[in-house]
Amino acid sequence: MGTSNMGTSKNEPAKEPKKEPEKDRPVPVPMSPEQMIAEARKAFFVMFGLLAVVWLVQLANYSDHYALSRDYAVVSGDVGTLPDILVAPLLHWSWAHIESNSGPLFVFGFLAAYRGVARFLGLTLLIALSSGLVVWFFEHGDVATVGASGLIFGYFGYVVVRGLFDRHLIDTLIGIVMGASFAYLLTVAVPGTPGVSWLGHLGGLLGGLVGAWLFRDRRAPRPASGDLTPRTPAGGRTPQPRSDSPRSDLYKELDDLGLL
Repeated sequence: MGTSNMGTSKNEPAKEPKKEPEKDRPVPVPMSPEQMIAEARKAFFVMFGLLAVVWLVQLANYSDHYALSRDYAVVSGDVGTLPDILVAPLLHWSWAHIESNSGPLFVFGFLAAYRGVARFLGLTLLIALSSGLVVWFFEHGDVATVGASGLIFGYFGYVVVRGLFDRHLIDTLIGIVMGASFAYLLTVAVPGTPGVSWLGHLGGLLGGLVGAWLFRDRRAPRPASGDLTPRTPAGGRTPQPRSDSPRSDLYKELDDLGLL
């Protein structure tokens, strides 16, 4: 009797070992309109609270003949004033100084914060450091520098370019409008501008531009299939509605336009 060949035929391809399914990794998803409204509401109160603090500090500063501005100003080359980099943006030299800063600070700060307050706080720290350090390293003489102008220029730079990095249509349009409307601000961030700390302005502006890149919205690539059901995101954020939701089409259209 002939023996049957029970082995694998040479012509038959070997079976690859079965791969175990990869674990789902949390990926970021765009915010829903409800989340955007909630973040905008928080941004409003954050900026309102920041302005309230700035004005309360001004009252205390004025009552003490601006001793706070003299004691906590940033002075170039003075190592003892390095910690004051974080305090100096809250101080001003006069009522006219704080009045001229308050409106732009609120507007640009709100626009910088309305997509995420946590990211905004990190941005604020970055701008304060960049503005203060540029003054500390490059200012000439014993010039004492205080004021929120560095923050204003940083928020301005962030708002103007954020939409390009995040690929959000509405933020890009806001940046174009703000850039065109307030382009004159750049005239006081150039060398030789008298009466203002142009170095603080320039340092804040650079910090805002860098912050727009560092804090950009890192979206996951869209799936090639038609499955619109997102994975569970990190940080506990609520995902978009499933594809069978009545609002899924609206969410998809808004996301395609860069509005989410």
